[in-house]
Amino acid sequence: MNDKFTLYNLKVEVVGTDKPMVCSHTEGDYFLVVGENLIFPETNSFSMYALSAILPLLPAKQRPLHGNDWMLSDSFIACPDPNCGARFSITRIETQEFSHAECTIEPLHKGDK
Repeated sequence: MNDKFTLYNLKVEVVGTDKPMVCSHTEGDYFLVVGENLIFPETNSFSMYALSAILPLLPAKQRPLHGNDWMLSDSFIACPDPNCGARFSITRIETQEFSHAECTIEPLHKGDK
């Protein structure tokens, strides 16, 4: 039985706006999402408060979506500090294939696709 599925790898990057950034963000800082892993380059840091606002959206952004789904079109997330002008861009960078059996011990059920 084929147990393969595809996810998008993501790049989450700090983007400036016309409003000043008051948190510790630096424009251009980023991290990658590859499968279930967050990969932070050695030279970047990332605010845990900003990360807490972004994390719930990442699994949905990794998956194929209906063309009308707002999760497909909305790719900028605001810093949770209302005084900060930073935005975080979520970009799909490539796809990667995974195996169900390599991600969980739960078996596939007959009706699952």
